[in-house]
Amino acid sequence: MKSRRPAKKEPTPTTCPIDAMKFLKNYTSSVPVSQTIARIEAVLISCEVSGITKDYGPSGKILAIRFHLDMDGKTVTIRLPANEDAAQDALWQNYEETHKDMSQWDKRRKEREDFRDQAERTAWKIVQDWVEVQLSMIATRQAEFVQVFMPYVWDGKQTYFEAVRANHYKALLPENSET
Repeated sequence: MKSRRPAKKEPTPTTCPIDAMKFLKNYTSSVPVSQTIARIEAVLISCEVSGITKDYGPSGKILAIRFHLDMDGKTVTIRLPANEDAAQDALWQNYEETHKDMSQWDKRRKEREDFRDQAERTAWKIVQDWVEVQLSMIATRQAEFVQVFMPYVWDGKQTYFEAVRANHYKALLPENSET
């Protein structure tokens, strides 16, 4: 009898063609978000960025960290968000896939909302890890500051990445290419 493989999912700009959950870091982190954000701020301060601020959502939770850096005599604002909703979706999807056989009436079964606090901790710890890895790249001269933070350059309304995406990535394509 032939074994059936699950249908291969086509990658999209927001998904990974492989089981990305096996690469998920910090999904069991118990470090409070406030401690993680303080660590991110300390690391950024050590790199002599200025004007660190936080963007808060309606619920009072921190949505992003903003800071300024000097690039060739110009001050540029960088906005680093943590997408807690997307992290919650990923954690919930993983739970659903790994607990398919559990009855919906089983008292041990979790609900999507049970993953909210963990998603918040996980999202911010991943931002912390990303910042530290990027700064390691800069320290070892593998990249420049602007090179790694460019997608997060903030014009007061959107990041550079969001602007490129809103324009259907045309800034990434040669002028004479068809989209």
